[in-house]
Amino acid sequence: MFSWEAIRGYDYRGAAGRLRGRLARLRRGRAWRWTCVAAAGLVGGWLGLALAGQVVTPIGPADVTLTLSPQWHGETVVDVAPLGRLAFDTHGAPLRLEATITDIRLSAAQEMFADPEAINRMAAGIGADLKAGVIALVVRALVAAGVGAALMGLLLFRSVWRALGSAAVSLAVLAGSGLLAVNTFNPSAIAEPRYTGLIAGAPQVVGSAEEVVGRFSEYQEQLAGLVGNVSMLYEATSTLPVYDEDETVVRALHVSDIQLNPASWSIIRTLMDQYGVDLILDSGDLTDRGSAAEDAFADEIGKLDVPYVWVRGQHDSAGTQRAVAAQPNAVVLDDEVREVAGLTVYGAGDPRFTPDATRLNPTAEGVAALGEEQAEELADSGDEVDVVLMHTRTQANAFDGMVPLVLTGDEHLRSTELSSLGTRFLIQGSTGGAGLSGLDHGSGRPTPYQASVLYFDAETGRLQARDDIDLGGLGLTSAQVERHIEADPDRPVGESEEEPSEEAPTD
Repeated sequence: MFSWEAIRGYDYRGAAGRLRGRLARLRRGRAWRWTCVAAAGLVGGWLGLALAGQVVTPIGPADVTLTLSPQWHGETVVDVAPLGRLAFDTHGAPLRLEATITDIRLSAAQEMFADPEAINRMAAGIGADLKAGVIALVVRALVAAGVGAALMGLLLFRSVWRALGSAAVSLAVLAGSGLLAVNTFNPSAIAEPRYTGLIAGAPQVVGSAEEVVGRFSEYQEQLAGLVGNVSMLYEATSTLPVYDEDETVVRALHVSDIQLNPASWSIIRTLMDQYGVDLILDSGDLTDRGSAAEDAFADEIGKLDVPYVWVRGQHDSAGTQRAVAAQPNAVVLDDEVREVAGLTVYGAGDPRFTPDATRLNPTAEGVAALGEEQAEELADSGDEVDVVLMHTRTQANAFDGMVPLVLTGDEHLRSTELSSLGTRFLIQGSTGGAGLSGLDHGSGRPTPYQASVLYFDAETGRLQARDDIDLGGLGLTSAQVERHIEADPDRPVGESEEEPSEEAPTD
């Protein structure tokens, strides 16, 4: 029974204190549990994104891997390996969006070159492709983060409800970060990229982003004019001789000055297959420094299915020459004559080695004198040669009037001249876009990739025609093939004409 004395004597203050203590302990326990649940959600969500937060989506002719990952400093990164990366401060949320080109679909790329309208269709569809890829990435990221957080919560707490709580925290944080990224998105960040890798030279090549945007309408007009002239091109080429599948013709691919550019091998293989060439003639400068570390670059020669005739350039060392000679299909010429695929070729290496500052290199006069000695030796040998292959015109000038065709490189810009003595000098441009030096700061334009397909009569060994091929250098997207017919392929050599015939350099 209750009594007023017991009620009045009860320690209400002590009871209230004990109640507050119990509530505080309860709150601390719940706060700790919810903190653990939230931490499990964040860690599990991060692991889920790291393991499965990416999608591969087709964008134009390329397959692009889109990846979403947490990062304190929000940015968008475009990976253009092996050239480097571009980074843009596009948003303020703690998320990193990375796009990496993983593959180029050859069928789509070939369609672009075969059908001019395909370029317009591709440009119109890139936006839709990118949007679809980003949506797929967001869905994939939400699923990956949610599942990762739920598995982490289930592993730590052995409780379905707490696992669901961890998943909810992860999804809430990711969704909130996504909304923050949308609200802080800064499209003008495209004008202030950060460059890393080889592509760091790109700003000096293409200029500022504002200039590029400002010239876009001009580019459109030029492209429209190019497409408009396609019909004229078809009409003009309908009268040209056809050399495909002609057994009476030897097809040779002339390349030069690759200078350690790995992209050159893809170009060479493509031209080799498309034109069905019988041999490749390389007038030197395969490497950039001629170092032992660069010798492995020559291994790509062995992967080609045709003879590879090569002479040493001034950037190639004796070690480079040994590395090339080790390839099963290589024919290294160093002051000698060889018959390859039906053509008789004389070749000699450049006596200089520019990268070695400790080596006493001959002067231009010394190089010319060496060429004269080699020409005299060839004349004394009595060998009838179809082609002379050397690195520089300076060394090859002495063969004027001795052979119908001389192939050189070194100048990184194609040009040709028919001398008064009947010798055709063909200086090839750089098939490697001049390597690292292809970023031509003086002109503001990169050096194009250049090569030529030469068509020889199989019986006479005389040049009948050539296709000069120009591909846009770093930062460009152009392609041009120009057919040149030899007006008098069986002309006499060594008999002086009134005036030499000269063609202007092409770029």
